[in-house]
Amino acid sequence: MSFPYPVDHDVPLFLAPMAGVSEPPFRLLCRSFGADVVVSEFLSSEGLRRGIRSVHDGAYFTAGERPIGIQLFGSDPAAMAEAAALVTEHSRPDFIDINFGCPVKKVVRRNGGSGCLKDLGLVERIIRAVRGATHLPVSAKVRSGWDDALRNPVEIGLRCQDAGAQVLTLHPRTRAQLYSGAAHWDEIAAVVDALEIPVVGNGDIKTADDARRMRRETGCAGIMIARGSFGNPWIFQQTRDLLEGRTPRPMPNAAERLAVAQRHAALQLEIQGSERRTAIEFRKHLGWYTRGLRDAAELRRRLFRIESMAEINRIFRAYLAPRRAVG
Repeated sequence: MSFPYPVDHDVPLFLAPMAGVSEPPFRLLCRSFGADVVVSEFLSSEGLRRGIRSVHDGAYFTAGERPIGIQLFGSDPAAMAEAAALVTEHSRPDFIDINFGCPVKKVVRRNGGSGCLKDLGLVERIIRAVRGATHLPVSAKVRSGWDDALRNPVEIGLRCQDAGAQVLTLHPRTRAQLYSGAAHWDEIAAVVDALEIPVVGNGDIKTADDARRMRRETGCAGIMIARGSFGNPWIFQQTRDLLEGRTPRPMPNAAERLAVAQRHAALQLEIQGSERRTAIEFRKHLGWYTRGLRDAAELRRRLFRIESMAEINRIFRAYLAPRRAVG
């Protein structure tokens, strides 16, 4: 049971596709910290086939991000096939990933993302259409079902496999759950036992130890980390340490943490190029990088008002400067 694209480890670590987060700068950063595979933000198949520039821009990546998958969503097999062909020809990623897991209303109201799970025949038609439109490997990311009445991750996995998916990622919640409750890792284990293709586990990985436990409890072939990576790219290094029997590297101190945030900011500015827009969009990352730091609330208050990337360095220098003795 091997992955259809190159990976450096027996149990590869994936950065999950996340809207507004899994952009080229963060993907590059996570690769440098040990993520084996990254996946783009989800892209609308209709937007791609209609030539909407912002959607096409979402397929951009740099050579340092490989192996990378471009994730597509949609409910029309013909549109998904056309989008897959366009991405294959113009972007040339390492694989195409199909989103059957997104729970966001604006996606599912058009039966995209996890909305497709209400009709497994449609899921199969989409996978077959995409497979027929590209020579690249095709993977699928799914949830355990639409709701509890339609919860059957093993059947979903088997039908994805039978339709031609070469890798399956399971987030073991239903769409109705959104992100509430606990992810049912036992469902990942059941799908691993039932399928012949690699199964990647996803859900509730907040620490490196969570990732190690998922591997032990489910036997998954790969581990996908989502929100646990926010402001925390070193989770990949720490996970790799644990998986290989080493003592995990310690959490960075404040100076090290802020240095990584500055590195991330520099990548963001280099790739996006717009000083004010980049600064405003980067505020959310600054909130994540500063979690748990001394006087974090006051630090974030200042950072959330920045309108240039240069302000980040000035605020960080002031924060890290030795405090004057009082008295």
